[in-house]
Amino acid sequence: MAHWIDLDTPVGPVQAWRADPAGIPRGGLVVIQEIFGVNSHIRDLAERFARAGYVALAPALFDPVERGVELGYDQSAAARGGELRNAVGFDRAMQIVASAANLLQLEGLRTGTVGYCWGGSLAFLANTRLDLPAVSYYGARTVPFLDEPTRAPVRAPVMFHFGRHDGSIPPEAIEQHRQALPTAPIHLYDAGHGFNCELRADYDPASAALAWTRTLDFLADSLK
Repeated sequence: MAHWIDLDTPVGPVQAWRADPAGIPRGGLVVIQEIFGVNSHIRDLAERFARAGYVALAPALFDPVERGVELGYDQSAAARGGELRNAVGFDRAMQIVASAANLLQLEGLRTGTVGYCWGGSLAFLANTRLDLPAVSYYGARTVPFLDEPTRAPVRAPVMFHFGRHDGSIPPEAIEQHRQALPTAPIHLYDAGHGFNCELRADYDPASAALAWTRTLDFLADSLK
């Protein structure tokens, strides 16, 4: 069953979409939103992870500045989402992610993160700053933080998914990931940005299916 819960954080209360598995959990997972809020796509992903055996928690990162944000994927929604992302900022978003992870850990669950778009970059920071296993889907804002593992060596695994035709993540940015994190699995798909989202024009079912399988294998190994 999936439902909204209230999550206490250092930046105030936020809502989070929680999905629980039918049986004994395999672990906990913080599902980190795109710039479009915890919309139907993110809620569906949380529920898919729950069906795969994980307690999935998707916190509404925009709540400190505007509650109940659910955006579509057109140009005006992207512009509004960018404004909200900038208003919240990375530090406040990470405090919310940390609170979500802490809730799951207090329930005795080995916990990781998976993030998409903006959330992909936040998942990387959850790895470097919170020592959580992380899966990053097409995080376009990660490059400025790639030196963080040199300041605080990564103690948990991290994996990346990128689209080969993603205009927001050029080949040189992907190469910077490879140079900074030579042991991290970095998967490149014949797809564009947002290839995992069925509501986007760049949705690519084959790439999404392969990335899903790789993500579940990664989580099974990292959270066992």
